[in-house]
Amino acid sequence: MTQWLARGVLNYDRAVIVSGSPYWLLSFVRGFGQTTPRPKELDQAVLKQVVAAQELGVWAQTVEEIPPLLGLQEATQLFGVASQQSMAAMVRQGRFTAPADYQLSGSPLWLLDTLIEAAPQIQAKSRTVPWAINAQVQAALRQKRYTGPGSVIVPRGLAAKAV
Repeated sequence: MTQWLARGVLNYDRAVIVSGSPYWLLSFVRGFGQTTPRPKELDQAVLKQVVAAQELGVWAQTVEEIPPLLGLQEATQLFGVASQQSMAAMVRQGRFTAPADYQLSGSPLWLLDTLIEAAPQIQAKSRTVPWAINAQVQAALRQKRYTGPGSVIVPRGLAAKAV
């Protein structure tokens, strides 16, 4: 992936950035994969696995069709939790009771509406964290103008050292 990006073969136009990671639209990946020589039966098997794992997904053609998605960084800001590490620990320990809508690359992702709807239940079960929704973050996410933590890809590895 990084080589394709570096060569200019691939860019982020068809990717949604969530918690600093790009997630390309499945419709785009499917078409892009057809340009790479591979056995057809392998492609179909992999595609079926991905579709089955993302059963709530839609075959969006553009990034604009994707509803607001939140990863740990955005959820941390939405609920005003002290840190992403604290949020991740609460999710791991089951203290954050909103199940993820998706699991992509091993990371939980939620639809904004899922978290808004789950907030009263999460608040009722918590004794230590208020889980108050930050209205400004909610509005920015809904309007797709969120610029807080997780909204951009942070360079890693050698790219981070060059900056």
